Amino acid sequence: MKPSQSVLLISAIALCAALVASIDFRLASAAARPTLQEVTEGVTCQCGCGLTVANCNHPDCSFSIPIKKDIAAMLARGMSPAQILALYRAKYGEKILSAPTTEGFNLLAWLTPFAVLLLGALSVVATIVRWNRRALSKAPAPVPAGSESDPQLRRRLQRDLYDGL
Repeated sequence: MKPSQSVLLISAIALCAALVASIDFRLASAAARPTLQEVTEGVTCQCGCGLTVANCNHPDCSFSIPIKKDIAAMLARGMSPAQILALYRAKYGEKILSAPTTEGFNLLAWLTPFAVLLLGALSVVATIVRWNRRALSKAPAPVPAGSESDPQLRRRLQRDLYDGL
């Protein structure tokens, strides 16, 4: 191996190691300290705007402003995002969550779009295969070379070909 290739290889390995370490550090720090923004993204505002508490666009919202203060206080006390969301889910029901849970009947809300896409793709493939089989089965049998054909049709073909030139 040439010296320039070994330097390039070592540089690539060092870059990959640094990238993996930075991703791991970001994930560890994100898991250790949840932010108010992250938690309020999981709660749907009940003022009627249809947005999350983090994105509610009403300046004097009677729901999102107090909830943000409550969530900030809960985070300061050391509660986890899962505990906070469970508390609001118990108080307001499933409608408070911005995404359905992945348990029970709500699992259907997560799986249905993927199942529909898979079924659609399978039906397209099956249709194409069926069309190809039909086309192959209806293809005319090739006429062997040198076989006898109708002399009258042959004269007519030659006349039509030469008259067209």
